[in-house]
Amino acid sequence: MQRRELFSSLASSLKSSRKQEKLLRPPYYTDESLFHNECSKCDAACATVCEEDIIKISDDKTPYLVFSNSGCTYCDKCAEACKFGVLNIENKKLINATITINKNSCLSWNHTMCFSCKDPCLDNAIDFQAMFMPTINDKCTACGFCISRCPTNAIHIKVL
Repeated sequence: MQRRELFSSLASSLKSSRKQEKLLRPPYYTDESLFHNECSKCDAACATVCEEDIIKISDDKTPYLVFSNSGCTYCDKCAEACKFGVLNIENKKLINATITINKNSCLSWNHTMCFSCKDPCLDNAIDFQAMFMPTINDKCTACGFCISRCPTNAIHIKVL
């Protein structure tokens, strides 16, 4: 195997493993299979009505959340716009993810005063010990507002 073939095979294996990653879904569903069965019939109405512009449409025409610029307000508009029952207000729940803070890259954990994550948190889900060492508490709704505000990208989200 030549070097070029080796790098091509490695790159293709990385691409295929990315496709198998779980997508972060809007918080109004009960059955993941509905995304694949029904969303292809839709014109991405959920993404169109999202005030925060966090709903994106994947290549397979299913919606997923991206918190790079904002977070979810749980406003219900995506569920109201869904004509195929994939997203439904009666199924409202928390976003299926956990949010963590990387202590090594967090400014506050490294003795620099920073409240960039706490200020946008609508749920008071970030506790500080004195003025440092933030931790995520059980009030967290995984709304994602803290993620884009962190100047060092120390806040991470993991899809459950």
